[in-house]
Amino acid sequence: AVVLCTYLEIGGVELQDRSVIELGAGTGLLGIVATLLDTDFCLRPVLLYRLGAHVTITDRAAALEFLESNVEANLPSELRPRAVVKELTWGKDLSNFSPGEFDFILGADIVYLEETFADLLQTLEHLCSERTVILLSCRIRYERDHKFLKMLSGLFSVYEVHYDASKDVHIYKAQRGSWKDDF
Repeated sequence: AVVLCTYLEIGGVELQDRSVIELGAGTGLLGIVATLLDTDFCLRPVLLYRLGAHVTITDRAAALEFLESNVEANLPSELRPRAVVKELTWGKDLSNFSPGEFDFILGADIVYLEETFADLLQTLEHLCSERTVILLSCRIRYERDHKFLKMLSGLFSVYEVHYDASKDVHIYKAQRGSWKDDF
């Protein structure tokens, strides 16, 4: 999550007032930073923040209480309405999310269990419009990780946009159709 947060900060990704969903949030770090972040933010103390995205931070039901407490503890009260914690189990209850409602889909280290790949892809397809940008950060540990990227490439145009050699983390950008440079 730290590598993707840093990429959002230095990569010039404009999140201000955009709709973002974080999948498999865990601690919620990525969603919290996306809520705070705009291109001038630079991870300064909270007193110097600028408004970022409207973020839906998702995970399975068991993680929601922890996520909610992290959002409360780490976002100034005036920004909390911009971050919503919501249950999402990939491939399940997708009708709770409007198709194509998000500008960005973010995921940090969510590609590791092969049995979740089909559900994750179904979820990505449901959430994406033609304009949606998917940014996934992950380590490529096993052959199954390459398999997921191949499956993803069957549905979206996928490109590696960053590699952090010190942490061995790749960031991939995926979109419907052909490569678009306008995020």
